[in-house]
Amino acid sequence: MSFEWLALLMFVGFFGILMLGYPVAFSFAGTAFIFGILGLALGAFDANLLRLLPNRWFGTMSDITLLAIPFFIYLGTVLERSGIAEELLETVGMLFGPLRGGIALAVVLVGTLLAATTGVVAATVIAMGLISLPVMLRYGYNKELATGVIAASGTMAQLIPPSLVLVVVSDQIGVSVGDLFAGALIPGLLMAAMFAGYCLVLAWLNPRMAPALPPEARSLRGRALAAKTVRAVVPPLALIFVVLGSIFFGLATPTEAGAVGAVGAMVLAGLNRRFNLKLVRDAAESTVRTTALVILILFCSTIFSLVFDGLGGTEFMRGILTNLPGGYIGFLIVCNIVVFLLGIFLEFIEITFIIMPVLTPAALALGIDLTWFGVLMAINLQTAFISPPVGFSLFYLQSVVPKEVRTIEIHRGAIPFMLLQLLVLIIVIIFPDTVLWLVRASSPGGG
Repeated sequence: MSFEWLALLMFVGFFGILMLGYPVAFSFAGTAFIFGILGLALGAFDANLLRLLPNRWFGTMSDITLLAIPFFIYLGTVLERSGIAEELLETVGMLFGPLRGGIALAVVLVGTLLAATTGVVAATVIAMGLISLPVMLRYGYNKELATGVIAASGTMAQLIPPSLVLVVVSDQIGVSVGDLFAGALIPGLLMAAMFAGYCLVLAWLNPRMAPALPPEARSLRGRALAAKTVRAVVPPLALIFVVLGSIFFGLATPTEAGAVGAVGAMVLAGLNRRFNLKLVRDAAESTVRTTALVILILFCSTIFSLVFDGLGGTEFMRGILTNLPGGYIGFLIVCNIVVFLLGIFLEFIEITFIIMPVLTPAALALGIDLTWFGVLMAINLQTAFISPPVGFSLFYLQSVVPKEVRTIEIHRGAIPFMLLQLLVLIIVIIFPDTVLWLVRASSPGGG
């Protein structure tokens, strides 16, 4: 007797428990125990499969790639809490202030740089909201443009390496995190260029939406501005080059590069006379909290996937996904819709552990390159992060905006940038080499 229906019911039950407000990790484990017992009672589940759990957990703890997670979190937290990120934003804002749309351009540039150093979306969005939004509103920027560019630029940490999204996806689909980093770089920079171009074109077409800073607002000029630019911009750029360059040129693994980046962040904080015991303690505590959350969800999702597979769910889902109307194209359409919808309501960590183990076998069966597929899913997750009405970045920004900015203005402002991200998604689907060219070029003997 076939019991695939029980596996499908298990998946539905998981989302039902999740919607009741239970934490993701406990929803995973609770659903697995309930349906595991039900499967035993019906003779649909072999209890001996549970003996595989210790080996799977030990394999997870032995995966050195996952060590990159605490290193990159620590790196980003140190830069954010030491004020280095804030100084970077202020300096670039002064540098581009004389241009129409200059502050918006500065937000995109700094968002890209912070994405390549901190990798922490919430911290980036909140920091830029606190620092640049009041300045943009004070000098007449359109509220929707101002909030939209901050939310979108801060969310680029979801895609641009070293992205925690890519580290977690790498673990779930079995692809080198270095390849995912290389594959995501061109789409990430393309997205940043589109954001910048949109802001500049809008400012050119309608100068009142994004005026230049008046002369009296530029507190630094000439040599003073040049000196501050060198001090605020060059060190983070050097750190980015060391971390990402060492990965792309094969000098270090992502984990080793993350460790170097964490030390480099402390050195930068020290050079700025902002390194102290409180900074280390706060950064370490934030790192432990986030890392523990990831590992707990990973362990509980392992129980879920073991029971789901034991009930025949993996084979059942692979059969459905590989036989969709339209084949390869139909599969991509369904995957992107599902991940996008989940991304509106759930964090990327949760989505990755829920959906990637289901999609990966079908992608392999259809001959899809998993590196390209992983980057594609990361772009989709980033798009969902700023999608109204419940994109997480919109809530992060809403928590720090002035009272005169309405929620509807934040949501409307995000829509053009969401559409630009969807355009990048389409480009990557049509032209896979936007992902794969740099992967081949950075591999040993590649070209």
